[in-house]
Amino acid sequence: MLLQLRDLRVAYGGIQAVKGLNLELREGELVSLIGANGAGKSTTLKAICGLLKPQGGEVRYQGRDIGSQGPWDLVAQGLVMVPEGRGIFARMSIEENLRMGAYLRRDGEVDADIDAVYRRFPRLKERHRQLAGTLSGGEQQMLAMGRALLARPKLLLLDEPTMGLAPIIVDQIFEVVRDVHAQGVTVLLVEQNAQRALQMADRAYVLESGELALSGAAAELLGDARVQAAYLGA
Repeated sequence: MLLQLRDLRVAYGGIQAVKGLNLELREGELVSLIGANGAGKSTTLKAICGLLKPQGGEVRYQGRDIGSQGPWDLVAQGLVMVPEGRGIFARMSIEENLRMGAYLRRDGEVDADIDAVYRRFPRLKERHRQLAGTLSGGEQQMLAMGRALLARPKLLLLDEPTMGLAPIIVDQIFEVVRDVHAQGVTVLLVEQNAQRALQMADRAYVLESGELALSGAAAELLGDARVQAAYLGA
């Protein structure tokens, strides 16, 4: 098992945001985590990648408890997150941002991987010297995903990658997620567009108020009356 959450509990002050969550990802899967705003989805991702320390329970990655490790340690082990809001370096150029994604690498293939990102996102190539803070929201999301790919992830966490983007950019982002997954990267996707998230996932988990409400094959959840009523507008 690549990732396991065992009775994960996370709190902000006295507020319990995640309440005993159990979740797992096998290597090569694409798993979606859906739920209403405030359900604990982003908190869960932050606990997995070391940005928040769990109050209790375990986060296990590649068979080891990683609850005490920082994000920099986990990136070196292939656990990489694209955060909500993108988290780019606004005063650095596009190419400098991409190279930051490869900061921990010591191989000689960084330039080739940057070229691969440019082929995936030609708009970034056209503007590679432009300051990242001057890009549109869609371009910033492309850059954030490209930077994550420069870290050569084994497990990629995506937190609301299409939020606030134009439909044509949304389609492009989802296509990139499919392509990255097809290349063997395991993906845990938090996404506001529940229908698209379930359509592309192998399995899914539904969070409600920090607790697991439903889980199963994504195709089955897509047809579940409760999911349709709560998240798909049926």
